[in-house]
This record gives sequence, structure tokens and C-alpha cells, in this order.
Amino acid sequence: MGFRSWFAHRPQKAVRRTVDSHRTDSVLAWAALVTSTGEAWAFATRAELLMISAPEAPTGQADGESRGAPSVVVHREWADVDRATYDTDSNVIRVHWVDGDEPTPLPLDGRRSVLPQVLRERVQWSVVLAEPVKLPGGGSARVAVRRRVDGELFSQVIGGGDLDLADPGIAGVIDAAEARVRNAAGLPA
Repeated sequence: MGFRSWFAHRPQKAVRRTVDSHRTDSVLAWAALVTSTGEAWAFATRAELLMISAPEAPTGQADGESRGAPSVVVHREWADVDRATYDTDSNVIRVHWVDGDEPTPLPLDGRRSVLPQVLRERVQWSVVLAEPVKLPGGGSARVAVRRRVDGELFSQVIGGGDLDLADPGIAGVIDAAEARVRNAAGLPA
């Protein structure tokens, strides 16, 4: 099934079935998350990050199978992750997305997990080349060549919400940087 019993605490069967139905390859790491609404888990596979939430069981029922159906809250490939930060004091990983979506907090439950290390390794693996770009007017962006799990390479522009690619001066600087990193990675510019 892909799950190793590193520790006694494992996701309930319904959560494991949900992961199996959404993942594309084996699970490398998982961690229980702190939630006030039931059970939640983060899973790192070679290809993607998954977060599964399972509602609490009705009062008086202890059987994990009697809970509501688990749902997939996050299902994104590693190339969608801009970066992740891990605050050891609060035990929270914040996943920042390349598309500018709000960062996703992963509040770890305090049990030992290799999830922070695996998350870092998978994001770093997906970045082939990156170049910071200083923009006219003082802003900045990054242009990167990223890798999907199947080996496909593609370029990506990562900037803040104020990045205006309709501005010809900004677009020219970004296009030149993108051509450089694509060329360096052997991709057509």
C-alpha cells in the first residue's frame, strides 16, 4: 500500500483509501495535523503534496470507519510549490504557492515526522535552474526551470501580485531571463 509503519499512529483506513485513490505514486512521508474539526493528514509522494481531512465521528462512536468521508483539501504537484517555511517553535509548515494562492498552513501535531525534510527535498528536486530578476521600478521576480515527476522540464515566472507582465519593460526583462534559463537547461528559448 505504500505506507510504512514508522510509528504507531497511522491514518484511519478511510483516509488511507482516499490517499490511494488520489496519489500517483508511493507515499514518502506523512504527518498528522492539528485541527479542531476532526482528523487531518499531510502526505508527500514523489510527485505531489496531498492534504486529507476527515470529519470527527458522531458523538459516542469511536470507530474510525463511522466518520464522515475524508476529503482532499490539497492535491498539488511539487512544481506548484514556490517554497515552504517551517517554524519549529509553532511546529507549522507554511506552503507558499507559485500561483500566488494564500499559503497553506500544515500545523504538525508534534509527533516525530520526516515530512518537513521530504517536503524540502521534493521542492528542491523540482527546481532545475532559477534566476532572480530585478525589475524596472524596483520590483523583483524569479524565473525558473522546473521538473515534473515524469522528467518534463518547463519554465515558470514567479512574482508577487504586483508583477505586471502587460508592461513592455517588465515583460522584456522577464522574457530575456526566461530565455537564459531555458537555454541553460537545454530547452528551446
